[in-house]
Amino acid sequence: MQKNIKNVSETEQEVEIILSAEEFGADYNQELEEAKRTIQIKGFRKGHAPASLIKKLAGPSIEANIAEKLASKHFGEIVEAENIKPASRAQLIDFTFTPDLLTIRLSYDIHPEFELKDYSAYPFTRKSYSITDEDVQREINLILKGHGTMITVDEPAAATDTVIGDVIHINAAGEPDEEQKTDNHHFNLEYLPEDNPFRKELTGKKAGDVVEVTADQKDADIEPTRFRVTISEIKRLELPELTDELVKEITGGRFESVTDFTGDVRIQLTQHFEAKSEEELLESISAKLIEENPVPAPKSMVESFSNMLVENAKRQMGGNFPKSFDDAQFRLAMKPNAEKHAQWLLISQKIAELDKLTVTDDDIKAYAEKEAGKNASMNAEDLLGTYLSAEFRDYITDTILKEKIYEIIKSKITITEEVTPVPVHHA
Repeated sequence: MQKNIKNVSETEQEVEIILSAEEFGADYNQELEEAKRTIQIKGFRKGHAPASLIKKLAGPSIEANIAEKLASKHFGEIVEAENIKPASRAQLIDFTFTPDLLTIRLSYDIHPEFELKDYSAYPFTRKSYSITDEDVQREINLILKGHGTMITVDEPAAATDTVIGDVIHINAAGEPDEEQKTDNHHFNLEYLPEDNPFRKELTGKKAGDVVEVTADQKDADIEPTRFRVTISEIKRLELPELTDELVKEITGGRFESVTDFTGDVRIQLTQHFEAKSEEELLESISAKLIEENPVPAPKSMVESFSNMLVENAKRQMGGNFPKSFDDAQFRLAMKPNAEKHAQWLLISQKIAELDKLTVTDDDIKAYAEKEAGKNASMNAEDLLGTYLSAEFRDYITDTILKEKIYEIIKSKITITEEVTPVPVHHA
């Protein structure tokens, strides 16, 4: 076998594999015999047609099968012998077949070669979110909303109230257009953007007020749209008093007192923002290392991450995009993000390689025990059996390796803690 490897780019190679008749002859004869047994030719009993006729009818198909089969076989040998790091499956570009030579051309993505810059001197800031009593109460109020009662108030509308009123469009002449009128429209001010013109104008108004609202258009050349809102009612969500009985109802009996429930809310908030802090730190670390090491990403790797981002977006929309959704445009918009994911994967792999990080069965066992400790209903031995199964082992190994990479990075960089208030709109 002869081989010629060509670098097309930093992330793509082609290989030409040249095989002599001695090297492909046995496989060819086997395919030819198989074709003789299965192909029915008029005038001949099955399996008794002459080889020359079989070659004439099925030759191109036999040659293609041989090219695919031997490409797969010899590409693996070449990868091992040449220490190639493929980032994709090899694709058959073309092949030429003669009685004496079979020449196969393959294309494939490779992991680029790069030197990772020393990152130990990079400074990073980790937010240490402080959970106050007000934060806990705000979270409890969010929970209580599901058990609240809407009441009518004779007061100016607060930013969290619902304003009910008749809305009519005002035409260019300044006259109301009865054909464009909506009765009893509900404006939930809390969920309108802060710069929404209806939220701005209706906040602070009372039942009986008539309010003019002007909505500017995105195109400055188009006249603003004007509306008149006649307010009929202001509704406010009245939260119930938090009692031991309500706690039992809300939690399905998990907690029996306000004190225990409040303590659990604080724990949940603390865990949520500790995880948020770690995620934000990892994002800043990955962004900095990508900035300092702008490694080229293989196309196949970027495509894989693009598919992942698209599928995630579909799940958030209920499983499918709306019919009018521009899938191609969305993929294009996601490409820079997909490239960063691919670059971070390459950098992470380089760190694992440089620090000789591996995942052993003992690591998986420790991970199973850690996860079981988070939930009393989980059994460490059962989890370990699941993690070691063929279905889950690769996923768990990858998860543990990512944790090891993150810990290695954190052990080498400088991290400054920054006490930070909890964002008010964290929900």
